[in-house]
Amino acid sequence: MPELSRRRALTTTVALAATTGVRTVVPAQASADPHHSPGTFDEVYKGRRIEGRPVGGHHHGTGYTILVDGVELHVMRNADGTWISVVSHYAPVPTPRAAARTAVDELQGAELLPFSAN
Repeated sequence: MPELSRRRALTTTVALAATTGVRTVVPAQASADPHHSPGTFDEVYKGRRIEGRPVGGHHHGTGYTILVDGVELHVMRNADGTWISVVSHYAPVPTPRAAARTAVDELQGAELLPFSAN
């Protein structure tokens, strides 16, 4: 009997999954449509009010505005559909809501100061 290699095991697994109708799970950030703008949100997270809504005319098409306690949190969408903020620039997240929550976590109760992108 031939020795089972990783390649052969993977090929067999993929073929089996395809024939049994098993769906492939893709991480949210990899499957995010970079041309789709998420909806609005308005909630209190850890005692801070976070709001988000799409806005038109920002850079390349529709942008997104996030407010933390009424102060704008500068956010940007990456090419892969993930989001980053000025507070958590090196920690991409799948949605603007997650960016707002991450910023609140990072601020640890500190006030968000206005940010000038220019």
